Amino acid sequence: MSQAKHLHGKRVVITGGGSGIGADMALAFARAGANVTITGRRQEVLEALARKHDGLSYNVVDVTDEAAMVALFETLGSVDIVIANAGAAESAPLAKTSFEQWQRMLDVNLSGVFLTLREGLKRLNDGGRMIAVASTAGLKGYAYVGAYCAAKHGVVGLVRALAAETAARNMTINALCPGFTDTPLLAASVDTIVTKTGQSAEQATAHFQSTNPTGRLVMPAEVTATALWLCGPNSGAITGQAISISGGEV
Repeated sequence: MSQAKHLHGKRVVITGGGSGIGADMALAFARAGANVTITGRRQEVLEALARKHDGLSYNVVDVTDEAAMVALFETLGSVDIVIANAGAAESAPLAKTSFEQWQRMLDVNLSGVFLTLREGLKRLNDGGRMIAVASTAGLKGYAYVGAYCAAKHGVVGLVRALAAETAARNMTINALCPGFTDTPLLAASVDTIVTKTGQSAEQATAHFQSTNPTGRLVMPAEVTATALWLCGPNSGAITGQAISISGGEV
C-alpha cells in the first residue's frame, strides 16, 4: 500500500510497452495509480493495451528515431519514471551475421536505450527513477546471439556510467537482467528453433527452461515486481546495478 501511495499520480514512460514485460509493467504501474505512457511501433497493440486501464495512454514511436524520441519527451514534459524496455532479438552464428543484422540489434537494443535515457534524463523530476530492461545476455555470453549480447552488455555499461554521472543527484538508474522470460519474444525464438531444427515447440521451450536452475521460465510479473521495488520509497540507495532475475543462472 505504501508503494501504491508513492506511485499515485507519477508520470511513467515505458518503451516497448505494448506486449511482454513492458505491457505487464504498464498495467502494474497504472493499477498502482501512476499515469503511464507506453510506446511502440504497432498502434493496434498499444491501443488494445491502453483500453485495459484509464491510467494508460500511448504514442506510436520508434525508439531508434532520434527526432521522434526528442519530440516524444518534449510533448510529455516532466516525467518521474522512465523505463527503457523496447528490444528485439535475432540469432545467427557470428560468421553468418550480416552487418545489417548487427546494426539492427545495436540500434534497437542499445541506441534505443541511449535515446530513451538521454531524453528522459532531461525531463526527469527530482527523486526520479530510470530503468533499462537488459537481459542475462548483458551479463554473460550466449551462442548464436553475439550481436544481441553485445548490445545488452552495452546497456549495462551505459547504466553504470550514467549512475556514476548522476550519483550526487536525487535519482537512480538501474538495469534489470531477466533470464529467458515467458513473453512473445521468447515464443518467436521457439518458432525459429522449430523451423530451423525440426524440434517440437515443447523441446525448444525445454531448452530455454533448462538454462534456469529452477527449471522454468521467468515470469513477466517477477520482472515487474523488481521494477516496482526500484521505484518504491526505500530504494534510493540502489543505483548503477544490473539485477539478475534468472533463478540463479547468473
